[in-house]
Order: sequence, then C-alpha cells, then structure tokens
Amino acid sequence: MREFLSKHRKAAAAAAAFCLALLAASAWIAWGPNAFPGGTERTLFVSRGETFSSVVDSLEAKGIIRSRFEFMVVVRVMGGAEKMQVGKYVFASGIANADLFQRLRTGKGSQLISVTVPEGFRVRGEARLFARALGVDSARYARLAFDPAFARSLGIDAESLEGYLLPETYEFSWDADEREILRREVQSFRGFFTDTLRTRCATFGWSVHQAVTFASIVEGEAVLPDEREIISGVYHNRLGRGMKLEADPTIQYVLDDGPRRLTYEDLRTASPYNTYRFAGLPPGPINNPGKASLVAALYPQGNGYLFFVANGRGGHWFSKTYDEHLHYVRLYKRQRRLREHNSHAREGEK
Repeated sequence: MREFLSKHRKAAAAAAAFCLALLAASAWIAWGPNAFPGGTERTLFVSRGETFSSVVDSLEAKGIIRSRFEFMVVVRVMGGAEKMQVGKYVFASGIANADLFQRLRTGKGSQLISVTVPEGFRVRGEARLFARALGVDSARYARLAFDPAFARSLGIDAESLEGYLLPETYEFSWDADEREILRREVQSFRGFFTDTLRTRCATFGWSVHQAVTFASIVEGEAVLPDEREIISGVYHNRLGRGMKLEADPTIQYVLDDGPRRLTYEDLRTASPYNTYRFAGLPPGPINNPGKASLVAALYPQGNGYLFFVANGRGGHWFSKTYDEHLHYVRLYKRQRRLREHNSHAREGEK
C-alpha cells in the first residue's frame, strides 16, 4: 500500500510538473516578447483582400514574430483571423503574439497616413500620389473621378471631379477606399467654397464651375504666389475686352506627351480647351486649384495688363500694350537661347 501511494504521489507530481510546464510554455507563446535586433520598430501594411496567410508571411519575413508556429497557435486559440483589419501597423520590439494579433483583429493602433496634395495637381497625378502613399488603386480612383454620375452623387454639377479635389493635407488609413478619399477631398472643397465665394461668382456672372475653371488657369500659370492676383487680373481684362485667353496650360491639359514646350502646331489643336482658338473659358478645370488661386480668381488685382511672358526667373513680365509684350517676348527668347547655349557648352565639357 505504501509503495502504491508513493507511486501515486510521484505520478501526481509529474502530472503537476507537466501542467506547470505546459502553462509556462503557453504563457511564453502568448505573452513572450518578440524582440527585434536593436530594439527598432517594424512596420506592417495590411491591404484589402489580402489573405491572413500572406500577412503571416510578411510578419515572418520582417522578423516581427519569432516563430510562425507559435504565432499560429495563438491565432487558433484566440480565433477571429477572418476579422483582420486593413491598415498600417507599427510594432515596437517586445510586443507579444497575443497583443500583436489582437491589434490586427481589431484594427487598434492602426496608424493614419498623412498625404499632402500639391496645388495644381490633376486627377491622374493625385491618383498616382494616393497609390504611392496609401496603396490604393489609381485606375479606380481616376475612373470614379471622371464619372459624371459619381460627381453628381457628391453634389458637383460637372462632368468630372477635376477642379473640385481641394489640395491640402489629408489623413487616411492605409488602403483607404477610393470613394472615401474623393468624398473627403470634395467635402474640403465645399467647406472652403462658402456662400461668400459663391455670391462673389455672381459679380462676374459666373457659375461655381466657371469660377473653378478660371482658378485652375490661374493655378496653371502662377509660379510665384504673389503673382496670382496679377495674373487673374490679366485674364479678367482679356475676357472683358472679348480677347481670347491664350493660356498655355489649357493646351498642355490635352497633350498626350505634356507638359512640354509648346509648338505652333500645338496652338492649332482642335480642342475646346485650346484657348488660342476658342474664346472664353474652356469647358472645365484643367487641374485642381488651391485655395489661394480660388480666391485670386474671384478677387483679381485691378490692373491694365493684357499680356505676360515668363521672365526666366520663375515669374513673369507684364505688359499693357502688344508692342511692350513683344519686347519682353524677344527678351525671353534671347535669354532662353543663352541658357541653351550655356547648357550645351557644359555638356561638351563633360
């Protein structure tokens, strides 16, 4: 009997030891630290439609998890792999498998990504920008932006959203929905283009669409911020006198290989956007103008200028007469020839 009890106690002790070891191993698998060399952070992107297996592959390849087997044990115990949330995740060294998976499952800690849209970007430029920054589908973004029905669903009475995607800094989650990005940009435009600006449109007999179109031309021409109101004044003066706008950016908009130096053949392009051939405003915006250009379009500088040409220093020479304008054109061409000559000379010295 004594021998039986002794064996029973030994078996119980062995079982207890085994249970403790199992608990310790389980605790380590779930809560043991995933340490990164140097204690640095590691970033993981989870995209729409990505499989959980692919995400685990990335975790393993980036060295975020110490063991694929241990991580998958935690996943099977906790459950909910199908609820994995899209996003950008930054994990610090020492994060436990349970905590890591919980973040992926709930989206907790997913970081917003800041994206700055430059003034004057066109739809396709913005599409590429958001694709690089957020991993979105640039083709789908562009298709939606050029869909008249989608534009109307956002309250924009135009054939596309070109001109209404207000350039500024936005924050989105990784792989955000393209519709949501466009919706946010249009909301920003509508929030900026208040009743005050809408009322100001009536001063010129313009619709909002015409004002945005005009502003996009100002945006396309103005390089220096303090020239926006001056350029706006020039184009208002030309419209007021029944002159063609003759704005180069409107032709650049329809070139397949632009932007580039325009030729005389380009000036004969048979497009309603060609303001060298057709009087008045083009059918729609040629880019997405920023706030400053939208304001400048409606609050031009009162001046007598009718012409301007680049001065080779980023700005322009402005003229009130055609003879004065021709003088500056000759000066610009002389400077351009000199720059090209010097450039060729430097190339020959290499």
